[in-house]
Amino acid sequence: MMLGKPGRLRYLIGMAAERTSWTDGIRVYLDRRMLIILVFGFASGLPAPLVYSNLSIWLTDAGFSRSSVGLFSLATTAYAINFLWAPLVDRLRLPGLTDRLGRRRGWALLTQLLLIAAIAFLGLTDPTADVSMVALACVFVAFVSATQDIVIDAYRVDILKPEEFGAGSAVAIWGWHLGGTLVGGAGGLYLAANLGWNATYLILACTLLIAVAATLLAPEPTPRDPLPEDVSDTGAPATERAAIWLRQALIDPFAEFMRRDWWLLILVFVFVFKFGDALLGRMSFVFYRELGFELTQIADVTKVFGLAAVCLGVFAGGILVKLAGVFRALLAGGLAAAATNLAYAYLAGAGQDADVFAVAVIADNFTGGLATVAFVAYLAGLCNTAFSATQYALLNSLGNLARIWFASSAGVIVDSLGGDWALFFTMTAGLALLGLPLLLVLMWVMPDPGKAGSGSESS
Repeated sequence: MMLGKPGRLRYLIGMAAERTSWTDGIRVYLDRRMLIILVFGFASGLPAPLVYSNLSIWLTDAGFSRSSVGLFSLATTAYAINFLWAPLVDRLRLPGLTDRLGRRRGWALLTQLLLIAAIAFLGLTDPTADVSMVALACVFVAFVSATQDIVIDAYRVDILKPEEFGAGSAVAIWGWHLGGTLVGGAGGLYLAANLGWNATYLILACTLLIAVAATLLAPEPTPRDPLPEDVSDTGAPATERAAIWLRQALIDPFAEFMRRDWWLLILVFVFVFKFGDALLGRMSFVFYRELGFELTQIADVTKVFGLAAVCLGVFAGGILVKLAGVFRALLAGGLAAAATNLAYAYLAGAGQDADVFAVAVIADNFTGGLATVAFVAYLAGLCNTAFSATQYALLNSLGNLARIWFASSAGVIVDSLGGDWALFFTMTAGLALLGLPLLLVLMWVMPDPGKAGSGSESS
């Protein structure tokens, strides 16, 4: 096609703008703040397999039924309700820590030290001797881990600009899978195969020392939005100061969110978006064992190849959010994740087929990574940084609530289907589509929350 000089000029300008957009989308990953977010993601992800997938295998090998393994999800309810104590993390000063490290890093250091102790405690239990002690240790790990999530999610929201949320979400998820999928997951399985479960948990607890070091070296973020007035040093009576503090901590974060247009629709969407993953995630490792795969086979495919696939999906998701926006990335990721759930249904029919196993896991992890980046960026874009710990915890808890409530019934559902795994995974694919009509409505009535200036404003 022949172009005149004006046409060639417009063409060259368009090509240069496209290259700049792609370059900017990649350059943001090189920012030094992203290294801290990566390590914090590692600390967030490491406890997950220790109370979910690897624990499911530990319990299965110890002779527990599918229903019992599924019900163990209830011990991790803290992930779904951490918004209840998030206001304390937002507003409560820690003696000796807040003054030295700051509002976010003080809480981060405290939770990381407690998490090391909690995982070590779980490593000292024995499900065949006292399953109640295992459950208690799981509650302890989940509570401290969920509290740490409040802090590091708020740190990410506070330290980044809205247009960086996609890349920040991608890096956080990379870190999460580095800790949860590679080290805690695959590493945990390899260690358990050689050293046993108890030694494995004690070793993995020590890996969190890297997060402690990152916290001590990290910069303290400056919130973009004005913080509530500090009433601790005013001359007001103590009862009045306490009443103001409680209002700022417990009421203002929720009141600010509820003043926005379409806030209830947002909450419903956040709750239902992860329905399909909720059921699939808890029982997938039980499914692999029932098909006859060994621990090392599961580690090789789900933790190594799966990690590579999810990292590619996360990278693609970060670029997609940057170029297309959060809403379009959510739509693409949601559709793809629902479609790949059907690969597990095919695997159920194929049986112990290593090739089909690998394809199903790789496809699911790639699309899951893409969808998760968009979802995390969406939640971050909704937060006012004056209340980021509380508001992000509320939104994230809704997503976790679906995962935990539905996951607890997953084993019962499989049993009620007579062990028909193919039908079960087909159901998960259908459930994964439930949130997409709500997403289309949000795309119609609201601006994209990942754009600069739209994060905490009413539409």
